[in-house]
Amino acid sequence: MRLRICTWNVNSVRLRHEQVARFVREHQPDVLCLQEIKCREGEFPREAFAEMGLPHLKIAGQKGWHGVAIASRLPLEAAPPLEVCREGHARCVGGTVAGVEIHNFYIPAGGDVPDRALNPKFDHKLDFYEKLTAELSKRDPKAPLAIVGDLNVAPGEFDVWNHKYMSKIVSHTPVEVEAFGKLKASLNFIDLPRETTPEPEKMASWWSYRAADFRASNRGLRLDHILVSPGLREAAFRLGSAASRVHDDVRAWERPSDHAPVTADLVL
Repeated sequence: MRLRICTWNVNSVRLRHEQVARFVREHQPDVLCLQEIKCREGEFPREAFAEMGLPHLKIAGQKGWHGVAIASRLPLEAAPPLEVCREGHARCVGGTVAGVEIHNFYIPAGGDVPDRALNPKFDHKLDFYEKLTAELSKRDPKAPLAIVGDLNVAPGEFDVWNHKYMSKIVSHTPVEVEAFGKLKASLNFIDLPRETTPEPEKMASWWSYRAADFRASNRGLRLDHILVSPGLREAAFRLGSAASRVHDDVRAWERPSDHAPVTADLVL
């Protein structure tokens, strides 16, 4: 069977659930992982998701901020929690679908100043990465595990529009890139979008609202990720190569999120 996983920072699920429905109709994800849902659990538009064919839900909500959810066509079972946010924000939710353990994260953006001593938000971001890396390093790399979401780091030179400039800006500073690298190395995770689109081709999944035409300004960052454990390597490459993509056309829809959805297919 094909299991299509999608991650999307939707920037308010109540505002954009019709866009979500359109994307689901057009691309048929089996598991949809949303970030920045910006609502509490009881406010989540459950009926709309049932109508989309995604009735199985795991939601971690928060009033007005943050919030993550997993919506699935298939039954969504419990997964061991990875609660690594020291502030207690709704930034992580997990579940198991068809034997694949999936954890969906909205990692802190980190504010504007890339200094742990001067900026508590940046310290929180790195602390989040450190705690998550420590937890994942305890796991069995042969187990089928996916880490997805808005991880708020563009890890590679070709994941930003200008490597030299962005190396001084939060999201691509050397300390953040190092933290992402340690997370990836914790279980030797496979970066499915990059496996599908190797460097040096540039990739992005986020574009600022400040640009009237995001394609013309072309200042994107790859902040949204799908990482899978070695236990899913065979499923990811069963057809010979990884199948993953950024749906940047969605960023051009009316009243879009500033993030585009990212999908990856597993053949189980």
